[in-house]
Amino acid sequence: MRYFVCALLLASWFCSMGQRVPNESENIDYLVTFGQDAPPNTGDDDHVQIIFFVVPYSHKQPVYLRIFDPELGGSHDEFVGPPNTFTRFSVVGGKGAFSSKDARDVKLSSNYKSGNMLASQVFGNEAGMDSEWYTMGPFNPLEGEEIPSFNGYLLKIVVEGLKGNDGNHYRFFLSEESGRNKSIEGANAFAYNYTFKLHKAQTLAHIYPFIEKSVISITQHNFDFDDDGEILIYTVAKNRIKAKGSGDNTWAHSLHPIVESEKNLTMDIQIQKVSSQENTMTVYITNQYNEAVPFFALPIGGPPKYKYNLKVTTK
Repeated sequence: MRYFVCALLLASWFCSMGQRVPNESENIDYLVTFGQDAPPNTGDDDHVQIIFFVVPYSHKQPVYLRIFDPELGGSHDEFVGPPNTFTRFSVVGGKGAFSSKDARDVKLSSNYKSGNMLASQVFGNEAGMDSEWYTMGPFNPLEGEEIPSFNGYLLKIVVEGLKGNDGNHYRFFLSEESGRNKSIEGANAFAYNYTFKLHKAQTLAHIYPFIEKSVISITQHNFDFDDDGEILIYTVAKNRIKAKGSGDNTWAHSLHPIVESEKNLTMDIQIQKVSSQENTMTVYITNQYNEAVPFFALPIGGPPKYKYNLKVTTK
């Protein structure tokens, strides 16, 4: 897997604070994981969510993973009858947490929890955690897997829907304090597969994949978008290119070539929702090798700005 990311571009992003997932810049309401008994038309394709957090070399103190609304049964969740679902949140570090191919496989091979289990907690319908933050840790950054191309140590967060058929809606924050959300300078977060809830109102959400220099094409894959608007691609060389959106309980994909000027830069995949209905969907992106492409909570180098190539002629 070509998971090298340009260190210079990452360094330019390190002044940003990308520790909330989903991040405000993505304009996504909540991450979502349904229980194993939920039907596929809920929008959750596999009942597992994996997020990677990078703790930079410069940070020498313990870190904490904070989870907003980890229980299932309260204000922000989605029920199918009385809430009966359990969700497991796990923090994984050590060798193989990221570098193992299974850790980045969007098809969820059996070893997706590769690495060393650092902590795990199961939540059901605990009313006391409704709309509250739960803290896991502390974790020594050295407990993560060292990945030099990311200038730090990676912690893997694995969320698993266990028995039940309800949807757990939650958010993360990687903090340097246990009792509040305090950003870690230089930390960031990314994923290879997102299952998330769009805002209920008409909205514009963003997915920010980073296009490495070896990529010559990408395929965007999305599931259960319910034909609820349009999916558009923006880069420095593309302006409002339509990508194929999915219907109810179906997958859709579309292939998009990458030109030289788009490499080592961020792409903006915009999801334009037009209804006011609840909508949970899944998105992932692959390159020409069928390898998953990472997308970041904050766009590396900022959102792309289309470069108009206007030709002016004079008489």
